[in-house]
Amino acid sequence: MSGPSTPAAIDALFKLPLGEFTAARNTLVAQLKKDDKPAAASEVNALTKPSVSAWVVNQLHWRHREAFDRLIEAGKRLRRIHAKQRAGAPAHDPVNARRQVIVELSGVAEQILRDEGYGATRDLLRRVRSTLEAFSSYGSLPGAPVAGRLTDDLEPPGFEAVAGFVPKNENRSKAVPETRRAATTTRRASRAERDEHDRKSVIAAAKTAVREAERALSAARKQSHRAATKLATAAKRATTIERQRERIEKRLARISKHAASARAQASDAASIANEASQTVAGAQRALELARQRLRAAAGTGD
Repeated sequence: MSGPSTPAAIDALFKLPLGEFTAARNTLVAQLKKDDKPAAASEVNALTKPSVSAWVVNQLHWRHREAFDRLIEAGKRLRRIHAKQRAGAPAHDPVNARRQVIVELSGVAEQILRDEGYGATRDLLRRVRSTLEAFSSYGSLPGAPVAGRLTDDLEPPGFEAVAGFVPKNENRSKAVPETRRAATTTRRASRAERDEHDRKSVIAAAKTAVREAERALSAARKQSHRAATKLATAAKRATTIERQRERIEKRLARISKHAASARAQASDAASIANEASQTVAGAQRALELARQRLRAAAGTGD
């Protein structure tokens, strides 16, 4: 096919967000068939969508390889010690190293789950830790699960059992099928448990969603009640103000009417005063004329 090789394309599938896996797988199958690669198409078509816990462990492998490799290395060291010193003292250093890296990766897995919108429940994180322990136990042994391509949860077989898987020249050929059978048995046994865990996780998530929705509804009702109270108060105040406005407008109308009447009366008074002033001026002129005549007459008599 054009583009990346089939193994690289398969790796790309397991790197995707979980919700995009099925559609991307079907698209890849169609492309392989188009490229006349039926065997590769069948291989890809057989891939099942990972469980949530298996998916997040895959992401730890792809996104946090340094810490994941430390987990595998801690498992290798512990297997060597158990293989050589089964009757000796416990190997505290490798055990502590493995425990620390599992705690570190579990914390990263919890953050990934929350970022992707999954509920990081206690049961889900327990399954993640269990699968990480299994990878630490199997490591890179022949027949071990492929890191980054998990579809099911894994259960750790215990180091006493895995110690026998350490390759030796004389029994290497036997180690491969035994490890593969152990891995296959573990995957089959865990499938039913995983389905039940998934069902419980879905129920728990649904219950959480219901509780959150109930809280949101209660808060919305309280907010609606407060808003209705404020609306009623505002409406009452608006009615009071409207009545006050009407009273003020009526009073203003009366005052305006009185002012107009006063202006008319003032205008009439001004006209009367003007006429009176003119009358006074006329009377003053007549008086002055009469006095002049009187003086004139008086002078003629002398």
